[in-house]
Amino acid sequence: MENFNFHVTTDIRFGKDRLSELPEVLNVFGKKVLLVYGGGSIKRNGLYDRVVQLLTDNGSTIVELSGVEPNPRIETVTKGAQLCRAHQIDVILAVGGGSVIDCSKAIAGGTFVEGDLWENLVLKRRYNGPALPLVTILTLAATGSEMNSGGVISNMATQQKLGMGGKNLLPKASFLDPTNTFTVNAYQTTAGSADIFSHLMENYFNATPGTDVQDGVAEGLMKTVIKNLPIALKDPENYDARANLMWASTLALNGLTGSGKQGTWSCHAMEHELSAFYDITHGMGLAILTPRWMAHILNDVTVPKFARFAKEVWGIQDENPEQAAKKGIQALYDFFLENGVPMTLPAVGIDTEKDFEKMAQQAVAHSTIATSAFVPLSEKDVVAIYQACMSESTFV
Repeated sequence: MENFNFHVTTDIRFGKDRLSELPEVLNVFGKKVLLVYGGGSIKRNGLYDRVVQLLTDNGSTIVELSGVEPNPRIETVTKGAQLCRAHQIDVILAVGGGSVIDCSKAIAGGTFVEGDLWENLVLKRRYNGPALPLVTILTLAATGSEMNSGGVISNMATQQKLGMGGKNLLPKASFLDPTNTFTVNAYQTTAGSADIFSHLMENYFNATPGTDVQDGVAEGLMKTVIKNLPIALKDPENYDARANLMWASTLALNGLTGSGKQGTWSCHAMEHELSAFYDITHGMGLAILTPRWMAHILNDVTVPKFARFAKEVWGIQDENPEQAAKKGIQALYDFFLENGVPMTLPAVGIDTEKDFEKMAQQAVAHSTIATSAFVPLSEKDVVAIYQACMSESTFV
């Protein structure tokens, strides 16, 4: 295990009927609030009205930024930063899923950045400057953005989707009420769960030895998703299923399972290019890519970790490590398929290989997957993984 710092100061308010605490949380920072949200689901389920009423009764000044995209655009970040400067905003309130929170993080920092925010904020990747305080109300279990300092922003003009972050972008407080996810449809519930699973796997499959604590926690959280996703799909208002998915989402990417490890995430680097070029749902892209990536890098060195994954996560008993590994990959593929993931690229609208080489070039250029991943990937490897996603797969 490597040396690490773990200092995550987000005030988590977990559970139902906690929203009345919102004014006291916001008042620490001020009365001028930028309210950020997405496509309007919070208006349909009544959450928007409750938030606005609480802020109004509190005497807050509300400035709204709506319409944040599923893959948040740099143009929306720029608009938000302009609003913050023009209205001298004290605190940002993000109400939504990871896209809304990611966008709000970039706005929080971008408010203090001069010039083009793509060039001077996102392309810098690490932001160490000041930021407006951010409070979140989570409505989708997926990205874990409610308790970490990173975000992902897209530039559709340049076909780039890049991660950025900084310690001052960590949310000050996050309200996690599982009942706010009751109305999330089956497609987004599954996509979110695939995202949670991918975050855990990207940290789990790592070359750093001696990380028993992190790996054991990750295995438990993966089994939590396996158990609770089907329940949530069958009974969308099952509180315990939604609560466990929500808390798993938060713990999957707050540093708990990734600290003390060295290495680069592979599937996220490849999926970011799928989303940048084709604007697909992030979690679905990850679900499609991950089993093919696993099969592509399966070798004598990686077999032991894959065999452990098969045994500890899926309960597969096979004395042959390679066969156990393959059965674990198949189990993951079948789990996604059985829970509604379209497991090929054509099924999500990508029916051509014409961009694969350019996407592979950018995946390598925008990350360190060619040098420090669990198994380093060349552009040729990435193209082969994309190609494997063009048709249904069998691994056993």
